[in-house]
Amino acid sequence: MSEAPFEKIALIGIGLIGSSIARDVKALGLAGEISVSTRSPDTLKRAEELELGTSYTASAAEAVKDADLVIVSVPVGASGAVAEQIAPTLRKGAILTDVGSTKASVIAQMQPHVPEGVHFIPGHPLAGTEKSGPDAGFEGLFAGRWCIFTPLPETDRTALDRLRGFWEALGSRVDEMDPQHHDKVLAIVSHLPHIIAYNIVGTADDLEAVTQSEVIKYSASGFRDFTRLAASDPTMWRDVCLHNKDAILEMLARFSEDLAYLQRAIRWGEGDKLFDLFTRTRTIRRSIVEAGQDVDEPDFGRHGAAKKS
Repeated sequence: MSEAPFEKIALIGIGLIGSSIARDVKALGLAGEISVSTRSPDTLKRAEELELGTSYTASAAEAVKDADLVIVSVPVGASGAVAEQIAPTLRKGAILTDVGSTKASVIAQMQPHVPEGVHFIPGHPLAGTEKSGPDAGFEGLFAGRWCIFTPLPETDRTALDRLRGFWEALGSRVDEMDPQHHDKVLAIVSHLPHIIAYNIVGTADDLEAVTQSEVIKYSASGFRDFTRLAASDPTMWRDVCLHNKDAILEMLARFSEDLAYLQRAIRWGEGDKLFDLFTRTRTIRRSIVEAGQDVDEPDFGRHGAAKKS
């Protein structure tokens, strides 16, 4: 293991993303040691049972000692507290990165605590499922997916290239972006769809004319797929909403305007406007499949999922 790219990787947080990283690091031999830290005793115990690391501790400060790569995988609202905890024990020359889906907020929280000589490179792998916890992780989660860096002006290019090599080893395609632009992009492609899903499922749950048992029993594919998004980790999505507030509110305003346009078209029977919208949106779907971000299979590849009765 002496030839591994990193001597020691510290994973702060061991949910879906952290545990998937741990599995890939072990499988690919990317580190001599993997230190796992999480505040929950039960989660830490489960990580040890799954053999995700080589050492386990509830202390984030203890976990990062001598680590040359530290990956923070916690809800974005906890980023600043974690940075403050680990600052005294971070090794000089270490790379510190994160996986949060909001970047301006994470930078504002973490950067003030980063010691001189530590390379802070904010990151965001665009991969995941609706599942959470250490059992949810799996090898290959990041294969073919994008990982976006939002480096700071003073970022060391050698450290950046080293981190890029790490994510590419996990199968990711790496891109760089300005933090504010990242947050706007993610507000429309990730945050808004999740918020809409939570809202639609909540609306169905609140209906009085249709019972909950009917909603579940007769769930059509559209509603069913919204429930997948709405099953995502509540803590993570609460923090995303609070820490990417401006971009999300901007996209919600645009969505509300477009929804009002659609409402008018339906009310006044303007079929040409409806047909034009539905045609444009099919083109977006085809483009996503052509870009390799999804498969072109019926029912999203879930063969036989609806045959059970």
